[in-house]
Amino acid sequence: MEICVVGTGYVGLVTGACLADFGMNVTCVDKVTEKITALKNGKIPIYEPGLEVLVERNTKAGRLHFTTDLAIAARPARAIFIAVGTPPKEDGSADLSYVVKVAEEIAEHLHDYKVIITKSTVPIGTGQLIEGILEKRLDGKGDFSVVSNPEFLREGSAIEDFMRPDRVVLGARDQRAIGILREIYAPLDSLEVPFVITNTETSELIKYASNAFLATKITFINEVAGLCEKLGADVIQVARGMGLDSRIGPQFLHPGPGYGGSCFPKDTQALVDIARQAGCTFEIVDTVVRVNEKVKRRASEKVRAALDGDLEGKTVAVLGLSFKPGTDDIRDTPALPLIEGLLAGGAIVRAYDPASMENARQEFPAGITYCQDAYDAARDADALVLATEWNEFRSLDLERIRNLMTAPTLVDLRNVYDPILMRQRGFRYECLGRAPESLAVLTSSAG
Repeated sequence: MEICVVGTGYVGLVTGACLADFGMNVTCVDKVTEKITALKNGKIPIYEPGLEVLVERNTKAGRLHFTTDLAIAARPARAIFIAVGTPPKEDGSADLSYVVKVAEEIAEHLHDYKVIITKSTVPIGTGQLIEGILEKRLDGKGDFSVVSNPEFLREGSAIEDFMRPDRVVLGARDQRAIGILREIYAPLDSLEVPFVITNTETSELIKYASNAFLATKITFINEVAGLCEKLGADVIQVARGMGLDSRIGPQFLHPGPGYGGSCFPKDTQALVDIARQAGCTFEIVDTVVRVNEKVKRRASEKVRAALDGDLEGKTVAVLGLSFKPGTDDIRDTPALPLIEGLLAGGAIVRAYDPASMENARQEFPAGITYCQDAYDAARDADALVLATEWNEFRSLDLERIRNLMTAPTLVDLRNVYDPILMRQRGFRYECLGRAPESLAVLTSSAG
């Protein structure tokens, strides 16, 4: 089957490469000439494990193509995926200008029946909006269907998520379109992947509701962590005790410096705006958005407290700049407000990340020294902050780190290390939601 994917960002490129691996003939379209040229030369514009190999394999097999000309890709295509950005506006609502423009351009190339699929995360009612644009442009003479097929790709494991998803959500108004989508996703039938088939509006809301719920779960455990520090409880054990309840589950119950990335911040704000436009208040999600900002801001205060309340002139090494491991994405990363708070307090910041250094240089404030590795960052530091839990930060040579630092203070914002072990190694160790008294029973057991 001929497939057209409009947009070669994170979602579009992963979608195109994976569909080509399913055996489809896929052409990815983007307006940015430099990006298409790079892709034709085998250069991947994003960091995603396994994606470069997947693109190379399917390009060589003649199943994956790249162009700036939508007409070339759209005319033979039976299905056209829209995978362009929907960035947030200042009021939190989703900017649909790219989606609208693509829909208008697609209308110029609809000479036979096609299925138009929104892969981008879009507000409820966008399917109707696209239908209206196409009907107006075609003056009622076009033959098409509009389908909502939201993506549920986690950065760092996107290929696995596409190839072995928890579910495939399809929202449409006619069985003809559903039949074509089932054909496209036929390889997933053999894996017994559940298909949720519903109307367009429900499909669009499933995406927002899913991300908002996960963001709520993260924010909830971050609030619990703060309470644990006040009450002498251990958030790790609280989360384990909660997660063993099958109704709750252990996923997303890991305290940290707040959620970030390209989805959760944007989608929670958009859902609040969608509810507001519908005449109601989504109070839970509205609170989640506000609390997450508070959680992000208090990370630098955690470092200040570890340095006895004074950041002025202190050298702080920050390990991890991306919002999560396995990606170079720094959009809404908790590392940014952390570093801004440190700089505002007069600290000298040294930083290192395995993948996102170049992005950080372009987006982060001036005054940061970017280092070669974790040990270079730790050199002469008064405090070391673990902000993103990359695997290479989980087994640092602690003796070497301690000897490199001016003062052996480690602020672990991801609870990677064992507090008892760290204190035995001579570190002043601060983490989240694990007050010293909560570890007393573990200390006696270890002794």
